[in-house]
Amino acid sequence: MDRDEIIKKFETARREGNKLDLRRLNLSKLDLSHLDLSEVLLHEASLNQTNLDGATLRGANLVFANLIKATLRGANLREANMVFANFRLADLSGADLSKANLSAADLFGANLSGTKLVGARLGEANLAETNLSRANLTGAELQEADLSEADLSEADLSGADLRETDLSQTKLSQARYNQQTRWTEGFDPIGAGAVRKRKWGLF
Repeated sequence: MDRDEIIKKFETARREGNKLDLRRLNLSKLDLSHLDLSEVLLHEASLNQTNLDGATLRGANLVFANLIKATLRGANLREANMVFANFRLADLSGADLSKANLSAADLFGANLSGTKLVGARLGEANLAETNLSRANLTGAELQEADLSEADLSEADLSGADLRETDLSQTKLSQARYNQQTRWTEGFDPIGAGAVRKRKWGLF
């Protein structure tokens, strides 16, 4: 299946009031950049090294999908279901993953710099060696996520839930947090380089 065929199938599905069904298909290495694939069904699909830069995948189902080394720079993945998805070494820089479900997803070594992860669910996700610098994780759920050697420098952790998360090897330089941010018991965010947000001009 190529790009043109996917576009035609998407348009047909939309006219008929259905969701485009691409479950379990091999779409690896295709150029699907800037396509509107809203609510597409990609359960268990193979998208390894696929170009999805600037694509719209809002509300898509990517459960158990494989996106190893895929590029999704600036993609819209708001409210997408990506439970158990494999994004190892993928580039999602600048993507919008607000309210997405990435529980137990594998994001080892992925580039998530500058991403929007507002209200995202990342519990038990593998974020080891992931670049989350300057990411907006406001209200994100990260309980029991693996953040070993992850880079969260300058990330916004306001209201994020990091309980039961080992941050001993996580880079938190200039990461911002507030009173609503929840940490693992005994963790010292200031000692790790994080900065508490100012409120009414005061700390």
